[in-house]
Amino acid sequence: MMLRKIDIRRSWQLAREQFAAVASERDLLRWQLKLAEQSVRELREALQQLSAAVAERQHAEAELARLYREREILRASALERDPAAPLQ
Repeated sequence: MMLRKIDIRRSWQLAREQFAAVASERDLLRWQLKLAEQSVRELREALQQLSAAVAERQHAEAELARLYREREILRASALERDPAAPLQ
């Protein structure tokens, strides 16, 4: 069995290089996470604005339908019924 000589300086150099690579990757991932979190915040704000706009539109449509019904009732009550005409 042959024993291999270990180069301590080279081993430490490789360890430092690997640590630097891992630290660099960690920093990149942190930056990407911050970007993703910002995108999520912006999307949530846009969704809230959209939800508010949809709620306002639905309220306006309901109010419009109520006004149409009220107008029809007023028109119908304004008509005079011919007493000679049969009821339908």
